[in-house]
Amino acid sequence: MEELRRNHRKKPHSTLFLGLMHNISVNTFHRVVAGYVFVAVCVLCGMFSSFFRCAVLLMFPSTLGSRGRAYLMVFILHGLYEGPISNIQHNVQDVAFSMGCNMDLQIAYSKVMWRAVTEPFVQVLQDIMDDSVTLQKEAQNVSRQFQAIKDEVMGHYGYDSQSPIAAGNSTQEQYTAKTRMRCDYIVNQGIDRCQQLFSAKWEECMDTIKSPVINHFLCVPMKFEFLCNIMRVMTPWCKEEIPVEGNFGQTFDKLDMSISKLGEQFTTNIVLQKLDQQSVYGVTILQNEFRNELRKSFQEKKDTVAHMAKIVQIILSFTFISVFTSAFGYAQQYSRDICFDNVYITTYFREIDERRKRMSKRYILPLKKAEKSRVIDPWSLKIHRNELRLVIAGLLQAVSLAVFVCVLLAIDGILHHIFDIIHRHTFTEYSLASSHDIHIDIDGDSMLAKLLRKTIGAFNTSSKLDLQSSNKQCLPQPRALSQADYLRSFLSLLLMLFMCCVQVYTNRLRRVITAFYFPKREKRRILFLYNLQIQRRISFIYRQSKRLRRRQLPPNSVFSMLLSPLERVGCRICWCWLCEEFVRQRWAVQCIVPHCSAVYCPQCWSDLSSCPVCSDRTNNITLDSNSDTDVYYYD
Repeated sequence: MEELRRNHRKKPHSTLFLGLMHNISVNTFHRVVAGYVFVAVCVLCGMFSSFFRCAVLLMFPSTLGSRGRAYLMVFILHGLYEGPISNIQHNVQDVAFSMGCNMDLQIAYSKVMWRAVTEPFVQVLQDIMDDSVTLQKEAQNVSRQFQAIKDEVMGHYGYDSQSPIAAGNSTQEQYTAKTRMRCDYIVNQGIDRCQQLFSAKWEECMDTIKSPVINHFLCVPMKFEFLCNIMRVMTPWCKEEIPVEGNFGQTFDKLDMSISKLGEQFTTNIVLQKLDQQSVYGVTILQNEFRNELRKSFQEKKDTVAHMAKIVQIILSFTFISVFTSAFGYAQQYSRDICFDNVYITTYFREIDERRKRMSKRYILPLKKAEKSRVIDPWSLKIHRNELRLVIAGLLQAVSLAVFVCVLLAIDGILHHIFDIIHRHTFTEYSLASSHDIHIDIDGDSMLAKLLRKTIGAFNTSSKLDLQSSNKQCLPQPRALSQADYLRSFLSLLLMLFMCCVQVYTNRLRRVITAFYFPKREKRRILFLYNLQIQRRISFIYRQSKRLRRRQLPPNSVFSMLLSPLERVGCRICWCWLCEEFVRQRWAVQCIVPHCSAVYCPQCWSDLSSCPVCSDRTNNITLDSNSDTDVYYYD
């Protein structure tokens, strides 16, 4: 036996170290050093302490118990992060990047379209700004040439300047008055010249004809100066039909003002005003690229989740320590508390009972129906009531985790399907085509023609744009979980369900291991349990006897009456009046007192000194009412 123990000393150490360190991020050198130190400490403790060896071996049933199930649950949660949670994060991030890429593409196309629209206008303004010196010279030339027109309109000529002008202050009224006076002045000048002409012709006629009397008769028509007054018929026309437009003065004033401003210093500047755009989803689109901002935001969240994953890995490693602490605690409680997990009907328990049975003493086996709920048969595959609570709790935990895993995998599959539809049906081709050709011809050598050629002629531009593109590089690329991820999740869940069912039998194995290392302690524990069961049996017989003496009726009386016709065919149904359990007819023991129909099982009859139904004396049973010690099951 000592050789067998010595062979088990070094086997679990490497497994314990791997379970503790495989999730902690350390370099290889420190891992190797820590491994050697850990194994050396375990070997030294195993060499000098059987308690340590027992605790190490108890780790194996603890691994398949609640502690191992907790470790496996943390492992499944870590696998969920590396599997569906990470995949969901990747797919959502990829779709967000796709949206950002499409938005950047739309912004780029908008910039191209805006540039195609505004570039000719900016080019025109740039040409005008470049020709500002030439335009200044042309403007000054226009001003000088317009001054002659202005002098002509505003000058005091063509009429008697000493005559007062009865007119208002507006240019229209002044020019109308001046035009009328010029008309009157021209008529008067025509009459004067006509009269002067008649006078000159009279003198010339008189000089030509020398005869004094004849020349007067012949030259008398030259004295018809009154005919010159016929020109005064133009005076009413000058007043009524003066050839001046009604808006001439207003037009002239505006033209005069424009020419005056045109003659000033001519400068051109291009001023571009930049408007601050509002942010969209917290991202300033025009200042930064949308994809870069999204990538930065997702990277921050990804780093946070990665830190949480590292913490889960550390917790996973330290969760493995709880397996060892659980095994160590079990061994410690086993060696200190005699009631701790002392509920098993072991082989030694059966040997004691068989020996007492051969000696015709009070024995325990087979157990009564009421006693079976207190102890466990380790060789029975049937799950005990105390063990069933652990199985149900573990199954509820496993089923709830399985539901969570299935929901998470379903969400991942649905999102992948949706994103795949987006990938297959959101392909878009863009075609940007734009062209314009402006050609303005201005002929002539006049001042206005030259000025228009310098200004309007700048609009003679042409451009052509033809851009073909698509959003293929912006389409999302959803990633599906591999079969290994599904197998990892479902196999872990199946292993967890298997551990829930196997936990019952591995918990029974813990007592076997501790009994192997502490055999004397195990014998004392079995003796204590056997004596405790003897006391319980005595107390049970006493209580049942008092109840039976008070009731004086067999158990299941109604049921027995219904089955009484079967006795005629030799099939009698019997129940023990004391323990109320079914007894075969050939094993049933009937009270030997006449007229007493009480029936007992052989074990109850041997425990009774007399029939409690027909006997008035109380059985000589001593009860220890001060004992409150009881064994209990440890999960």
